[in-house]
Amino acid sequence: EQQHQIELQLETNSSLYGIAEELHSAFANLIFNAVRHTPAGSQITIRWYTDQVGLHVAVADNGPGIPAQHLPRLTERFYRVERSRQRVTQDYQRGTGLGLAIVKHVMQRHGGQLRIESEIGEGSCFYCDFPAVKEYRPVTPASSQLAVAANEESESAGEETAARLAG
Repeated sequence: EQQHQIELQLETNSSLYGIAEELHSAFANLIFNAVRHTPAGSQITIRWYTDQVGLHVAVADNGPGIPAQHLPRLTERFYRVERSRQRVTQDYQRGTGLGLAIVKHVMQRHGGQLRIESEIGEGSCFYCDFPAVKEYRPVTPASSQLAVAANEESESAGEETAARLAG
């Protein structure tokens, strides 16, 4: 069976400070969903970038897309799009409907938000948007706040952060 093609685009050296386990869980969930809901051989792009608003992690696929009427409810606990839209293989296990609810919760705990765009026949993109913060503030499970610090001195900061979150 042909594998998915996954491309990683690191467009910034900015660092993301937060609870690593939670952020890893959120990002992994989005990547696993992209693989789960697209046919073998599909393109999945993971993009790490900043703009004037803050830092963003985007997971995009060229799968079947999600009907517009489902988008507002995707982050509700136990909500699932009808089974006929899901790719099913022998080793595939249907999701519980909790993944995107967890992602949304992690984003809120870190001062960010989850944004979803999808078009039928074109694919979907899930954005994790974190606000820019000028100074580092430690994040603990008890007081979850986010700090995105531009680290222009370290050329590999973005790559190191992505590796920590991916691994």
